[in-house]
Amino acid sequence: RVRRAHHPRLGRASAGEALMLRRAARKTILFVVAVFAVGCLWELYKLIGPVDGGTVFGWRVIPKSSDRAMPHTWDMVARLLEPENRSGGSPIAVTVAGYSWYTLRLAAAGLAIGGLVGIGLAVLMARWRIASRAILPWVIMSQTVPLIALAPQVVSWSGKIDLFGWEWPRWASVCALAAFLSFFPVAVGTLKGLTSVPAASLELMDTYAVPWRVTLLKLRFPAAVPFIIPSLKLAATLSVVGVIVSEISTGIRGGIGRAVISYQQASTGDAEKIYAAVFGAAALGLALFGSVVLLDVIVNRNRPKEATS
Repeated sequence: RVRRAHHPRLGRASAGEALMLRRAARKTILFVVAVFAVGCLWELYKLIGPVDGGTVFGWRVIPKSSDRAMPHTWDMVARLLEPENRSGGSPIAVTVAGYSWYTLRLAAAGLAIGGLVGIGLAVLMARWRIASRAILPWVIMSQTVPLIALAPQVVSWSGKIDLFGWEWPRWASVCALAAFLSFFPVAVGTLKGLTSVPAASLELMDTYAVPWRVTLLKLRFPAAVPFIIPSLKLAATLSVVGVIVSEISTGIRGGIGRAVISYQQASTGDAEKIYAAVFGAAALGLALFGSVVLLDVIVNRNRPKEATS
């Protein structure tokens, strides 16, 4: 009888894949439970909350629980399957998916641009300390500028900038605003990762006279991956927020931000309609966040795991 040899590396790989699947299943179950809990809390407040809201120390901070302000969760979900206009047409979920797809492309472009700019600034600041002292305060200060105030200025570039025959479109302004929000966490997280390398490892590279570029690629960047991925997750959500706020501020058509405005105008007689756009924006943020999680799985699939006791 021939007995098959057990390969230890294959065994570790299968065990790692099984562990990854269990973690993914657990996170999915927890997400579903969390969504269900939020829906229960929503219905509970609608049941016991004041219809016209309330005040605390003279401030109106208690929200209304009327059907116009807080529709039932099952009514909001059922509205997704109904036509966008009561007279007929495609389901509102299909229309919102089209708006979300347009916004997703702009947010992904903004995330890519912001990520590249953030990583580039982090490398520059990690290379020269004087660059860190000069650039980092401006990077921090940039996040204090209100996006609503900045959006009209950036949109005004449309038709005024000509790059080698390519005229700056309005959607490029939205991508630039999304990149403006998303580059900050990437720059800070990458800088933290690049400077987290143990001094002994750097001294060893210096002993062998390894060029800084090789040290960056072979030592600093691998050590910075656990810092870059979380910063990209945060940047992904900020990119979506930047695109939606920019769409609302500039009035650009085709995205979920514009849908929020148009659906808000019909919220008096169709309160559930505005929440369809809110669901689309939430799904959009989860989709872009999930893409970064997938990138994390691909990048770290062969990364050695720390032993746990």
